[in-house]
Order: sequence, then structure tokens, then C-alpha cells
Amino acid sequence: MKERLIEIDGAKGEGGGQILRSVLTLSLVTGKPCRLKNIRAKRSRPGLQPQHLQAVRAATIVSNAQVTGDTLGSQRLLFIPDRVQPGQYCFDIGTAGATSLVLQAVYLPLVFTGIPSTITIIGGTHVPLSPCFHYLDWQWCRFLAAADVRLALNMERAGFYPRGGGIIHATVHPTSAIKPLRLRERGKLLRIQGLSAVANLNRQIAERQSAKALQRLAEYRSQCHIAIAHFPALGKGTLLVLLAQFEHTQACFFALGAPGKPAERVADEAAGALLQFLAANGAVEPFLADQLLLPLSFAREESILTISRVTRHLLSNAEIIRNFLPVTLDIKDLGKTGSVRIRP
Repeated sequence: MKERLIEIDGAKGEGGGQILRSVLTLSLVTGKPCRLKNIRAKRSRPGLQPQHLQAVRAATIVSNAQVTGDTLGSQRLLFIPDRVQPGQYCFDIGTAGATSLVLQAVYLPLVFTGIPSTITIIGGTHVPLSPCFHYLDWQWCRFLAAADVRLALNMERAGFYPRGGGIIHATVHPTSAIKPLRLRERGKLLRIQGLSAVANLNRQIAERQSAKALQRLAEYRSQCHIAIAHFPALGKGTLLVLLAQFEHTQACFFALGAPGKPAERVADEAAGALLQFLAANGAVEPFLADQLLLPLSFAREESILTISRVTRHLLSNAEIIRNFLPVTLDIKDLGKTGSVRIRP
């Protein structure tokens, strides 16, 4: 019996690339074919850009899928998956497109194959509008592991915009069942760990980023430590990442440099985001909530998350999931500290 074709309008809700990635993941895991229209319709450059196109091709390769519309700039896609196969995969985006977003399109289907897989992705590791490598490694993987979804990440070379050329490796371990997460309270702040890094730039830039961040976080100075590092990379770039660890959870924020952007502004962005989280309630920061929603929808028991700020991005992701899975997603208080309950 053939699966019903699921129709998705990418212009609804948030209207960005997350819709495409969630659809690909859900199609691969459930085996349900899908047709998308108006892909990234609300973006300044609509349609499939290199990183989105590589996500489609990665999903196609791991499942030997039938696909039409997989061309640069396409706003329509027909995707018919076959069985997902574990293996050793390498995907080259060819630009500074985000390696993290390609990984997030295919890791979950590979988790359910029962055999470990390895993935190498070449492209941008620290680029705007996407989770950077250190966010994935420090934050995302930690919570996935708590749900018994285990990934081991390694960065061979950093890739900053516009040069790209970064290389990441991921080992995806199989799981028999995803465990629920119940994150209601963050508890006491224990420490703040940071990393200020540069690639092909003077170390003093990293030191300025660190000094400004420590100044902004003066109230927590005794609990805060920021390391300095230099990344191997083809191009130039800077990064400041901050990880706040609490009794029951943790939160991660980062900012990237750019030509003409002072080091102090990079620090202000990362530290400001962390301070905003510290001033709010909720155990989970908005970006993590969005990235946990899909894997937790496959857990066999209820998950509960309190979120420092509920976003439209989260609501859009929930709507896509409802198209594929018989799961109840109860999300409260858009724009405020809120909560999400995920019931199988």
C-alpha cells in the first residue's frame, strides 16, 4: 500500500529553511512521500540555496529517494524516500553554506537504522543565521544524549563566511528508543564557560572579545572563564561562544565577527543574549527548543520543556510535525516565557 503524499506549503508560518529540513527528516523517518511548494518563500532569496540543496541531496543519498525539483533556486520539490541506509557519507556544500543544517536534516533518520554511520560535511562551520559547530557540540549534542540520541562531533577545520571550506565529522550512533525530556526548572547557576577564537587574525581580537564579554558579565565574573583559541581555516573569522551551566540544564549563545565589525560588538551580542536569558525564566533557550521538538516527537512518553521565549519558528516547526505524526504538541505563550508539551 502506497503512503499518502503529504502536501506542504513552505510560505506558511515562519517560511524559512527549517520547514524544508523538518520535512526531509520526517519523510525519511516515516517513509511518507511529500511535495513542497513555496520553499523559503519569505526569504530575500527564496528557493533552494546551496546549503538547502545539499540537504536535499544528502537526504536523497541516504535513502535512495526519488526527487524532482532539486535545483538551485527551486521553490518546488517532490521527495519520495526509500529505506534509509547507514553508511559512510561525505557531503560538500561547495560554499560557506551551513554544515550544521545539512547534518540536522539527516542525523535522526540514521539514528533509527540500528547501525552507526559517519558523516563528513564540507562548508561553513561558523556562519550567520545557523547554529555554529560549537553550539552543536557544546549544547545540542548534550541534550540529544539525554534523550539517548548520541552523536560524536569533530571539527577538522573551521569555515567562516564567505570563504567556507570548513570540515566537520559526525558519528551517529543508533538508538532503540528516544527518551523523553522533562526540563521545567534551570536551578542555580553553576558556571559560565566561554571560548573566544579567531582564524587567520591577530590573537588580540580574541582577547578583546573576551575582555568585553567579562565586562558585560561582571556580576558573574567569579563563575566565568573564557578560553582563547586560534582555529585553522581557509578564510578569516572570529567567534565568541558562552555556555551557562545550571543545576538542571544549560544554555548556549554565540556571536560571529564580520569585516568592519568590532570585537566588542561581537562580545556584546553573545553576552547580551546570555544576560537576556538569565533575566528570564525557563529551562530551555529558544533555539534549542526548536531543535529538540522534532526528535522528542518520536519519544514514547511525554516531554515537557519550559522555554525562555516561545518563537514563531517553534510554532512553524510544530505545524510541520503534525502533518506527519499523530503527536500532540501543546505550545503556550508566544513571545513570552512559555512551555511545550509533547505527547505521543
